[in-house]
Amino acid sequence: MDLYFDHPHQSDLNSIMAIEKAGFSAKEAASVQAMTERIKLINDTFLVARNPKNNQVIGYIVGPSFNQRYLNDRLYRKVIPNQKNDEYLAVLSLAVSPKFRKKGIGGQLLDEYAKVASSQNRKGITLTCLKNKILFYQRHGYKNEGTSHSSHADEIWYNMVLDL
Repeated sequence: MDLYFDHPHQSDLNSIMAIEKAGFSAKEAASVQAMTERIKLINDTFLVARNPKNNQVIGYIVGPSFNQRYLNDRLYRKVIPNQKNDEYLAVLSLAVSPKFRKKGIGGQLLDEYAKVASSQNRKGITLTCLKNKILFYQRHGYKNEGTSHSSHADEIWYNMVLDL
């Protein structure tokens, strides 16, 4: 599928939130306020995939820079602007619209995010995922580094890292 990547605008918020709610449980999903802050404060590490026929947002990946190998729950609660010298980019959300899933868009978003991380001279990308997503991330070069200390949404999360 043809698509292109760019950074979101506040006018994309409703589309992004619809995808977020379709991709995550109510406890896992970001709030409208959190997503608004992410668009405003970390736009350079917030990528959207768009359908070139109508500019519709069909998926996205977002996260802040971070100076630790593994994320912590604080990143979900407060958005802090990216810092030039942080070693990692974190992924807080990767989601694709249900009608566009199973077309490789999630993998393409990961690839584009890695390009951003490399262009910012980051050491790697860090994220947490549920057990049922481990193989997806491993297929894209991420290493499972064990159970996370995260208690986000009262789930068991796994630390996944892509070294660049």
